[in-house]
Amino acid sequence: MTPLGYLSSDGRSASIILPLTWFTIIVSIAVCIIIAVLLWIAIARAAGRGGAAETRATALSNDRSGDRWITIGLTLSFLPLLATLVWTMAALAGVLSPANRARIEIDVTGHRWWWEARYRGATGADGFVTANEIHIPVGVPVAIRLYGGDVIHSFWVPKLAGKTDAIPGQQNLTWLRADRPGRYRGQCSEFCGAQHAKMGFEIVAEPRGAFDRWRAGQRVTAPPPATEAQMQGLALLNTRCGECHTVRGTVAAGRRAPDLTHLMSRRTIAGALLPNTIGSLAGWVQDPQAVKPGSLMPAQKLTGPELGAVTAYLETLK
Repeated sequence: MTPLGYLSSDGRSASIILPLTWFTIIVSIAVCIIIAVLLWIAIARAAGRGGAAETRATALSNDRSGDRWITIGLTLSFLPLLATLVWTMAALAGVLSPANRARIEIDVTGHRWWWEARYRGATGADGFVTANEIHIPVGVPVAIRLYGGDVIHSFWVPKLAGKTDAIPGQQNLTWLRADRPGRYRGQCSEFCGAQHAKMGFEIVAEPRGAFDRWRAGQRVTAPPPATEAQMQGLALLNTRCGECHTVRGTVAAGRRAPDLTHLMSRRTIAGALLPNTIGSLAGWVQDPQAVKPGSLMPAQKLTGPELGAVTAYLETLK
């Protein structure tokens, strides 16, 4: 997976922002160096004139020899600030909309502390919902409609695009276009509570054929259980988890937590915090508060056989 870095880009929107980012970093470093050099010169001059005598209080005078330095300082500050302002306005105009009309639309809602992704289709039956792992085709502009499910969150994939807030009661629009295949780390960048730092997600950019196959697979409902352990696991899931989670094809139809219909097709769980392995999954089901204190998922405290049955069923959700 590509690291969560903002000093390189793999998408058009991020490429527009990247030169401005480098410019502001370079200017900031230059300002720090100039101030440090001037301070060092002032200290060296004071030391050369006796040090303590140089720092004694002196009477005010009408000497205006320092005005020149004030003028120079203001000019040196004004020019890069003006350049940054103009460049920022140009960058904002460049990232307002994709170069071509977006061909895929995804509704993304930020919740404490996970991301819901609802893919729109030509009909209601064509759409589906997933969580924390958003697939997009390479080279295709994708419109992201952002919503806040509870508090203000911010959607940020630094390799592909800048930050856009997800605000309750409001729709914000951003877009992505990945230039090459890969996994791109995303993160909530607006403080949203205790587990803000653990509210991550992944953008999976893949060739169009692979994306179409993934999308077709996501529309399929969950397979029926094939073993007694899987049947017991489904029964437990329906009674213990179905009020919050959805598994399409079963009676579990909750809307307050991630859709689990294709849980095992994802690389991570718990807001991209844990690898999606049976061990991590079992630990998360049994006691999520041990990993993510304050999360809205309660500890299930299942017996050993019950936990084995639940994980046996969850393994079938691919």
